[in-house]
Amino acid sequence: MPIALTDDQLALAEAVAKVCARHCDTRQTRARLDDYAAGRRPALWTAFAEQGLLGLHLPPSHGGDGAGLVELATLVEETAAQLVPGPLLPTLLTSTIIDRYGSQAIRDALLPAFVAGATAATATTGDGLTATVNGDCMTVTGSSSPILGAAAAQTLVLGARDEGGTARWFVLPSEQLAAAAVSALRGVDLTRDIARVRLDGLRVPAEHWLQVDSATLRAVVAALLAAEASGLARWCQRTGLEYVKVREQFGRTIGEFQAIKHKCARLYARAELIAAAAWDAAAADADEPAQFRLAAATAAVVCAPGAVDLALETVTLLGGIGYTWEHDVHLYWRRAMALQSLQGPRAERELDLGRLAQAVEREHMLVLDGEPAGFRSEVAALLSEAAALEDASRRVFLADRGLVAPSYPRPYGRDASPVEQIVVAQEFARLGLAQPTMIIGQWAVPTILAHGSDEQRRRFVGPSLRGEIEWCQLFSEPGAGSDLASLRTRAERTADGWVLNGQKVWTSNAQAADWAICLARTDPEAPKHRGLSYFLVDMRSPGIEVRPLREANGGYLFNEVFLNDVLVPTGLLVGPPGEGWRLARTTLGNERVNIATGSSRRRERPAGYLSRFGLVADEAKLRDCGAVTADINAFGALSQRSLLRQIEGLRPGGESSVLKVVSAWNDAALRRLVFDWQGPEAAALDASAGDASQAYLSLPPTLIGGGTLEIQLNVIGEQVLGLPRS
Repeated sequence: MPIALTDDQLALAEAVAKVCARHCDTRQTRARLDDYAAGRRPALWTAFAEQGLLGLHLPPSHGGDGAGLVELATLVEETAAQLVPGPLLPTLLTSTIIDRYGSQAIRDALLPAFVAGATAATATTGDGLTATVNGDCMTVTGSSSPILGAAAAQTLVLGARDEGGTARWFVLPSEQLAAAAVSALRGVDLTRDIARVRLDGLRVPAEHWLQVDSATLRAVVAALLAAEASGLARWCQRTGLEYVKVREQFGRTIGEFQAIKHKCARLYARAELIAAAAWDAAAADADEPAQFRLAAATAAVVCAPGAVDLALETVTLLGGIGYTWEHDVHLYWRRAMALQSLQGPRAERELDLGRLAQAVEREHMLVLDGEPAGFRSEVAALLSEAAALEDASRRVFLADRGLVAPSYPRPYGRDASPVEQIVVAQEFARLGLAQPTMIIGQWAVPTILAHGSDEQRRRFVGPSLRGEIEWCQLFSEPGAGSDLASLRTRAERTADGWVLNGQKVWTSNAQAADWAICLARTDPEAPKHRGLSYFLVDMRSPGIEVRPLREANGGYLFNEVFLNDVLVPTGLLVGPPGEGWRLARTTLGNERVNIATGSSRRRERPAGYLSRFGLVADEAKLRDCGAVTADINAFGALSQRSLLRQIEGLRPGGESSVLKVVSAWNDAALRRLVFDWQGPEAAALDASAGDASQAYLSLPPTLIGGGTLEIQLNVIGEQVLGLPRS
């Protein structure tokens, strides 16, 4: 999915794509590579100015449209996907910085020119130039690091380090460019120029100074470079996918091979994370400054480096043809490499994020439009009343008022819209109350609501919401885990109902559960997906034997359950016989979403473990912390985008399909990292560091539950990307 979420943003992306299609294609770009390396503008520059795209983000008082950073990121992402050549990105970046941090005089002088088509460039570091400050004048000398678009620029934003090592940022307008020596360099990105700027005692007056520190300027740079990286990643992922759908080997399209299918699914998941992190950096511009810096630092770690890796994976996915000069993929790969390089080494960006993560945690600040009048105050009053009750009474009070699962239909919930559900969650959090969970009941009850009889709803939904019924799930079997449709537990019809015989395994909470949802085969002659039925089983029924399974971590979360002539009355079959697989998909869908989003818990972050275990936060640990925090924050942004799509009334996008996969990646990386930090202490379980070892030993249920990672990659490959079944 692109950065754009709202109808207006999607319309903007479509309009930009149309302009690019009329005025630019890679064949034309290839024919003029030498021109772009020398700083010449592309043919579509005039069209961009006439369409108002160069001033999209600038204030109306200076001829712009006043759009926000998300809209500008949408523009940048789309032009990157089209590989628009020339100084567009550096010009948009520079005009953004001058608009935000320039003096009124410099803004009045330069912003209208940018709207009309003037070009500009910004240094991404203050290294190489030194500044001597004397009152309201600064004298600058030295040679800058490489600056993207400097050869084409009519205005420059540069940084120079003063005597204390602090970078001072300033504008070099066109009338002063004659005092600068601009030396073009051979760029890794062939579609635009890069150059060094040499200054020899240039005097910069105070009105040309920018009121910005390096951390804030770096955040703006990271946000726009991340948007471009997202466009590059999207093109590469789609190009590779299109190729494997038509390329044949051994008489089959290569997209049928599981290894290729999994690779495409991983690339898709990574592209979704890149887009989410880029969107979050742009969206966080509306939040308080620390949140913006944190989101932008996340994007700096995730986006450009991720696009570099994804482009290389696309080259290898395409095979030999992908490594030829004639294929366009290397042009995208080169541009991604340039973006990453201009932000400095990945390790430095990880270190920046690790330090930020010590002080601040990413919090998405939802602004809810369309909140029903009086709804929040009503919920707040009910929750205040509930807060005064004992736990058991509180649960009943909340259930009876539809606040345990507000999305459920009345009388069980409140038919709450996505906006109303968020309001309820916010009010629980404001009062410090935990929103009740039915645990496995959260997977079972939606299926009963959707497919059960009126009697089943009456009998089970209310008591489950009130905490009077605990559930377990009798799905998996020794020979039917991920391939659930191969289960062999039989259900035979009798005069009194159905008699179940078989064995289930990996059943959480079976030893304490009151009831179970159970899949059993009612028609052994039907195809394996067709002969299943969905039952509600009383766990105290005669013939049920529960045997705890001891896990590698020493605990007893899972159980084996043996069903020996267990009678299930007729009224406890959910839906018609043979429809169990369809019903199970409802259950499994809810299970995977809950596992992935961690709706009942806050996402763990590595910074918390540094203080928890009393570890010294040296640079190595902070870099580790930044690397893992980046993917965790990107996951949070991906979840947030899925939520916002629901609020907008849009169908869930592809991002919802990758949440389980990314959650597994992140949990494994986090627990492995925390374990590694402990060193020799982690070898002793009775030491405090033993908690990290226990957490790592407890990881497999997260990776396996709701379908193994490999099965989820198959689901993405086949159901989201449209690749053929193996």
